[in-house]
Amino acid sequence: MKLHWFHSGALATLFTVLLIGSAQAELTLPNLFTDHMVLQRDKPIFIWGTTDKGAEVSVALGDQKTTVTANDNGKWKAELKPLPAGGPHEVVVRSGDAEKVITDVLVGEVWVCSGQSNMQWDVNASNDADIEKLTANFPQLRLISVPQVGTQEPQDNFNGKWDVCTPDTVGNFSAVGYFFGRQLQQTLNVPVGLIDNAWGGSSAEAWVQRDVLKSSGKFDELLARWEKTEATYNHEQAVEQYKQNLEAWKEKAAQAKKDGKPQPGGQPRAPRNPLTNQHRPANLYNGVLNPIIGYGIRGVIWYQGESNAGRAYQYRELFPLMIQNWRDKWGQDEFPFYWVQLADFLQERDQPGDSAWAELREAQTMTLDRLPNTGQAVIIDLGEAEDIHPKNKQDVAKRLARLALANEYGYKIISQSPRYKSMKVEGDAIVLEFDTYGSQLDYFDTRALNGFTIAGEDKKFVNAKADIVDGTHVRVSSPEVKEPVAVRYAWGDNPVANLQNAQGLPATPFRTDDWDGVTKNSN
Repeated sequence: MKLHWFHSGALATLFTVLLIGSAQAELTLPNLFTDHMVLQRDKPIFIWGTTDKGAEVSVALGDQKTTVTANDNGKWKAELKPLPAGGPHEVVVRSGDAEKVITDVLVGEVWVCSGQSNMQWDVNASNDADIEKLTANFPQLRLISVPQVGTQEPQDNFNGKWDVCTPDTVGNFSAVGYFFGRQLQQTLNVPVGLIDNAWGGSSAEAWVQRDVLKSSGKFDELLARWEKTEATYNHEQAVEQYKQNLEAWKEKAAQAKKDGKPQPGGQPRAPRNPLTNQHRPANLYNGVLNPIIGYGIRGVIWYQGESNAGRAYQYRELFPLMIQNWRDKWGQDEFPFYWVQLADFLQERDQPGDSAWAELREAQTMTLDRLPNTGQAVIIDLGEAEDIHPKNKQDVAKRLARLALANEYGYKIISQSPRYKSMKVEGDAIVLEFDTYGSQLDYFDTRALNGFTIAGEDKKFVNAKADIVDGTHVRVSSPEVKEPVAVRYAWGDNPVANLQNAQGLPATPFRTDDWDGVTKNSN
């Protein structure tokens, strides 16, 4: 009999191989499925994760239990029957000897809070943050945030967890999201879960799948610019160049200080990698949306558009494409999608003029007619000229909540702003008809209507006199325009305008003409 001697290192390697071969792959669940989570009521419940390929996985919730088999990549997805609002429940997931138990699970209403900085804007930075947090004890309101990851590779998970809403947890959460969810929870008296994945400064194209943008054929110039950046940008080189520029600036600053002169301007700023930012097409779809797609939700609230204002005509196609992309991939019907129209911002102007922001608002409004089950919260009265982030998020959230409560939950409340319907020329005036959705036209602040302009065939708009004729009509005229053909209302970056309904919802900005705007050729 021959004895085979092994070097100690080889023996250790052998034991390691044996251990790996016999060990079970870890049963994992995405961080969407953690203690305190809220599942969407009255809809099929989907839970997923990874384990050994081909392994059986059992998922139990209450008196329900189902078993599925992991695919060749170890991925599995279980479907459970819908449940009514309630809880707390436990979810128990088993695969072989591995087990995951999720506790304090509620069933209720789940909403995604998405967009750019005005949705990301947290409670801590909003009006009355101190007293708002003092009262933020809502055991049936749950919060989870998705960290900012920009990538072309679809992500399956993120670093986060569900929290119960308390004064200690609410401060860093989306203010619009929280105030919206709070209104729903208090009104419906059921659990509410909020998923915040907003990213400040983000562009709409970053929220859309790359192949969807490409196949539409409407964003070729946009994609071509990015393809050039992707082919030529080198972040390491950019950082190195920044370091050299910074050293040169420091030398100038030191010399200026020595000479008793002011510090030189133009201090270099560290480069931001465009390949991982919130503007690159599909970066946010892959990085912060994909990890939550498929989780049962009631709908989405959205606050974005500032970053696309310079390309407002493009937004007419981009925004509805984005919404449809989300709905198609979620695969759970045409869920409600409610957005906030851009607020008033920048300096007030006393004379009519062009406005990219007005054109972006117009593109947002157009989307109402492009897609079903959509809604718009008009906040042309809530902005701040010097701050792109108005701090009054409470009223913004209330207007979104009106849409949800009326459309999704059957409450008989006025939820929509008055909206232009049609016009008729009557001599030297134009009479406008509005959809008022069960309400009546009204003034705000003063009995004289502000914000209307009128023009003839020469397309030169002038400030106009306007009067409410009855609950649904407004008469507009100016002695400077004898043969009027078009009217605009609240058409500017920061218009002074005061038409509203009886509930205080401001009229939707509009124009009756379709003359070329300043962003028409911006792609």
